[in-house]
Amino acid sequence: MAKKCSITGKIANNAYQISHSHRRTKKLQEVNLQTKKIWNPEKKSWKRIIVSTRAIKKLIIKN
Repeated sequence: MAKKCSITGKIANNAYQISHSHRRTKKLQEVNLQTKKIWNPEKKSWKRIIVSTRAIKKLIIKN
């Protein structure tokens, strides 16, 4: 399973972790992904998708 939002397509971001002495080490900023069930009225069934929290907020605002 890829760590990617199925609605927005968001993926991890490369970044630096900077210490107090200002040493830089590379890190990954992962996307906050959640598993949600969404009702499909055409097929009359639930579909489980993996979405980011921002996409969940957009879905709630639309409905």
